Amino acid sequence: MQEKQIRFILNKAEAERTVPVHWTLGRLLRDELGLTGTKEACGEGECGSCTVIVDGRNVNSCLMMAVDADGCEITTIEGLEQNGELHPLQQAFIEHGAIQCGFCTPGMILSAKVLLDGTPRPTRPQIREALSGNLCRCTGYDKIFDAIESVAAGEYGRENG
Repeated sequence: MQEKQIRFILNKAEAERTVPVHWTLGRLLRDELGLTGTKEACGEGECGSCTVIVDGRNVNSCLMMAVDADGCEITTIEGLEQNGELHPLQQAFIEHGAIQCGFCTPGMILSAKVLLDGTPRPTRPQIREALSGNLCRCTGYDKIFDAIESVAAGEYGRENG
């Protein structure tokens, strides 16, 4: 089995692993690093449950090879909480009832973070477009969009990073 050593920044900490070249980033994160907040559902990049942030962009970790993460900065849902405090998006999702079964939630929150990082005051159509790659099969999207809008409106303070 061919392997490659990779170095990357994971949730603001340096990391290094030797990984089989056929592993996806999702497999590395979940199976090797124990970051189970990253979910894998469809395995085809259709549902967005496996979304992580790589170099500031939302990426389906089921489609990205782990070896391609060499030199990248990766943020998972575990990386948003800091010093025991939830990220404003995490708090807003809880308070707006935007978490149903929770399976899609990490991907939704990370896609919303990428949106708000680039567009601090998005319109609802911009939110809808930004989350178009993330599917929720439990209910509608109104509570999710409400949660994101509340963060954009500053109802949850400044994000912590």
